Amino acid sequence: MSSSQIFKCYNRLSRLPLNNSNSVLVTSVRNHWNKDYKPGPFPKTEAERLAAAKKYDMHPSEYAPYNDDGTGFGDYPKFKAQSAESKDPNYPWDFPEFKRNFNEPLHVQFDLFREDRYDINYRPNPSCKVQFAQYIGVMSLSFLIYWLCDQVKGFLPAVPKQYPGVGKKHYTFD
Repeated sequence: MSSSQIFKCYNRLSRLPLNNSNSVLVTSVRNHWNKDYKPGPFPKTEAERLAAAKKYDMHPSEYAPYNDDGTGFGDYPKFKAQSAESKDPNYPWDFPEFKRNFNEPLHVQFDLFREDRYDINYRPNPSCKVQFAQYIGVMSLSFLIYWLCDQVKGFLPAVPKQYPGVGKKHYTFD
């Protein structure tokens, strides 16, 4: 088959009404575009702020957008950062692998605060200052013990073995 014959065959098949309807042969998926999830522009007026709060299903007193510093977050609400590690593990979450419920708005950096990643709410116990003081204490004590023990020189006393009677043979197999 030549390429022109293949092209003619394709044109004939593409004009069939079966291909233009919502049938099995149509493989396109009608879904949202990623532009639908893009936040709107930063709200400059009170009316825009109220509309953005309504858009994200938040009370206007709770809604606060990120600063307009060029990061591109637009009107997306600013949430308190809370890691999944610090959330209640016994709560019946809709999505237990992420510890979140259906339709719960996400933090901008949600992928950073998952359970298998960084825990922003972690506080070391003891604090960093106490850990540093413990380190200095252990190192100082180790150096002090070394310095005190280094003053006394240890040696193994090595003298010739002493036998009774100098020059006398003490064996009989000669």
